Amino acid sequence: MRLNKFLAENLGVSRRKADDLIAAGRVRVSGHSEQRENGSAGRSAVLGERVNEGDEVWLDGKKVEAVAAKTYLAMNKPVGYASSRRAQNGKTLYELLPEKYRSLKTVGRLDKESSGLILLTDDGDFNFRMTHPSFGKVKVYEVELERALEPLHQQMISDFGIDLPDGKSKLGLTRMGEGRKRWRVEMSEGRNRQIRRTFGALGYTVVKLERTQFGKYQLGVLKPGEYDIIEL
Repeated sequence: MRLNKFLAENLGVSRRKADDLIAAGRVRVSGHSEQRENGSAGRSAVLGERVNEGDEVWLDGKKVEAVAAKTYLAMNKPVGYASSRRAQNGKTLYELLPEKYRSLKTVGRLDKESSGLILLTDDGDFNFRMTHPSFGKVKVYEVELERALEPLHQQMISDFGIDLPDGKSKLGLTRMGEGRKRWRVEMSEGRNRQIRRTFGALGYTVVKLERTQFGKYQLGVLKPGEYDIIEL
């Protein structure tokens, strides 16, 4: 692992700040040979170097302890799978994961009829930063309606918002391809079934809903049911 990443993860700072600490000569690294020759203080670290298993890292004379590594997964959730660990009737996405990942929590939800990108982690801070409205993480969906969306209704959803029981819902809409049935939807909220309820309030039924992006993370080439480890 690169030294700046090690410092960032275990000190809770940015990689740029970690590089500043290294450049200022405040970081020392001691592998087995350095420990024998120079004692626990080790040698001065340099920008761009890597640390190996067994190395010790010191900041201002104090050893930097490695915290337990967190896990971050991106999955392409198929239609028909619930985002919860238990489903009253049907299957859950946890059935598609190896046992070692079944303790992870989903970052937000996708309803059973929807598909696409869903993130899972054991990092509560990451979950909070991705889902709390104050961080404004943009989510992108590809939506197909059972009939063409009228221009007036498009304007109502995009410009004015639609009144729902839990507040106004305003979505960014971009037409996809010919016709007016398929739309790219952008939003930074995450209310329960918000997209379906927004179109439903105007008499439309969503027949397909796939999330393709959540913040900086994208669905990419993952096939339905596949998952991959992601890095922050």
